[in-house]
Formats: sequence, structure tokens, C-alpha cells
Amino acid sequence: MADLTLAKPAKELNGRGPSILSMLWRDKLAFISAVVLILIVLFAIFGPMFLGDLATKQNLRGRNFAPFSMERGWALFLGGDSLGRSMLARLVVGAHSTILIAAGTVLAAAIVGAVLGLIAGYSGKTTSQVIMRLADVIMSFPSLLIAVVVLYVLGASIPNMILVLAITRIPIYLRTTRAEVLEVRERMFVQAAVVMGAGHARIILRHILPVVIPTLVTIATLDFAFVMLAESSLSFLGIGVQPPDITWGLMVAQGRPYLNTAWWLAFWPGLMIVITALSLNLLSNWLRIALDPAQRWRLEARKTKNV
Repeated sequence: MADLTLAKPAKELNGRGPSILSMLWRDKLAFISAVVLILIVLFAIFGPMFLGDLATKQNLRGRNFAPFSMERGWALFLGGDSLGRSMLARLVVGAHSTILIAAGTVLAAAIVGAVLGLIAGYSGKTTSQVIMRLADVIMSFPSLLIAVVVLYVLGASIPNMILVLAITRIPIYLRTTRAEVLEVRERMFVQAAVVMGAGHARIILRHILPVVIPTLVTIATLDFAFVMLAESSLSFLGIGVQPPDITWGLMVAQGRPYLNTAWWLAFWPGLMIVITALSLNLLSNWLRIALDPAQRWRLEARKTKNV
């Protein structure tokens, strides 16, 4: 009887526990941010397939065509650029390179930084000191300055930009992972695994890494916005992605000379950068709470209050 009595509340608790999707739905700002990001990712994936030709098609009769007019068709509803190309199509296609650079940079930096952080946090003092000094060397140089020098030497291209931006972001994931590992490896479940004879690889992959991943996901969400802004800055300076490739930062740079006569050339891509970065920041704040068992009660309390 005692076992059944104890089991029943636990079962009810698990059954009533809100899922990630339900918690996301209750936080309207986070939900809207997630929807916006999903749409942008869909634009990045399918945009070049459907609007690639339209984004590069020139129409000199539509040079600097003003937005919010259907006189020349839906493609020029957001206006035309200095060569009469559709701003709407270029915004959609430009999402591909912008998101590709940001995603590639964050993924590469997170993987390398997490691996080095796991090694530094779990291994001995000598190995840890060598890895941390490497991170200190990278952090001693301004990230944008490194990017400017490397891109000037190697040439501006998407792979080179991903490489240089990833190198500058590695210390963030490295230091965070190491700090998490140093704390997690002292917990009882890790010590129990050591006593039971579990190997180092099993302890790291099965016991430590799952605890560290939520923190890395939250940081990656924030870092995604930073990398996207860094790419836009480099493209604005003229050392980022070069035509015929399209990025939002490059579109802002190309629209700068026309700010007084054709404001929409720089306004629309700048607005897309702001919307994407804001959505990532809002979603990151929600993820920080949703993925932390110690703070998730805040989201669960909203459900109880609404009921």
C-alpha cells in the first residue's frame, strides 16, 4: 500500500508536468520569436530555390523604385535597389548567406570549444593550463580586428568568414564548458559512476555532457545574434561577403550612399537584422529558464496561475 501511495503522486506529477512546447506557447514573446525565427530559417533554406533568379534580375526602369506600390508587380512591393532588383527577393535570398554564416560559425565554435572545455575541466592541471592559455591568447586580440586582418589576407568568402569568426568565439564555449565540468564532476552521481568503475569517456559523455548542453544551447542562441551582427559589420565595411552573394549586411552597405534619396535600400535589411537579433535574444532568455530545472518552476507557475 505504501508503495502505491507514493507512486501515485509521482505519476500524477509526471503526467501534469508541462512540455517544452506548452511552456513556449504560454510565453507569448518567446513563442512569437520562435515563429519568426522558423520563418527566417525557411526563407534561408528555400529562398534561393524560388527567388534566386529574381533577386539578381536587373530592371533599370525600376531603379530605386519606391516601396508600397503594386505598379510594377508584387516583386517590387518593398521597392527596387539601385539596379532595379527586387528588394523583397533580395531580402529572402540574403537570409541564406546570413544564416549560413551565423549557424556555421556557432556550430563550429561550440563543438571545438565544448570538446576543449571538457578536456580542460576533466583532465589534469597541466593540460587544463595549456588549453586555458590558448583561450587567453585568442581573447587578447579584438575579434573584429582579427577578422579584418585574416579576411584581408585570405580573401572575403563565406568559408573564410566562418573560419575566422569561429576562432574568435571558441573561448566563450571553452571557458563556459570548463567551469560547468569543474562543478558537475564533484556531484554525487559522477562520483558514484567513478566508484562503480565507469571509464572516463563514459563519464564525460553520459553523465557530464548532458548537464552541460543546456547551458551551451542558451549561449549559442545569444552568440548566434552576435555573430550575425559581426558578419553584417564586416560586410558593411566591405571586407565581408562580396557580390554576387547577398547578405543583409552587404545590402545595408550598398544602400548607404542612397540614404537621402532611397532610404528603403538600407532600411529593410537593417530591419531584418534587428528583428532576427531581437527574436534570438528573447528566445534565449526563455531557454535559459526552460532548460534549467532550478528555474523552470517560473514557467510552470504561470500555468497554475492561468488555471
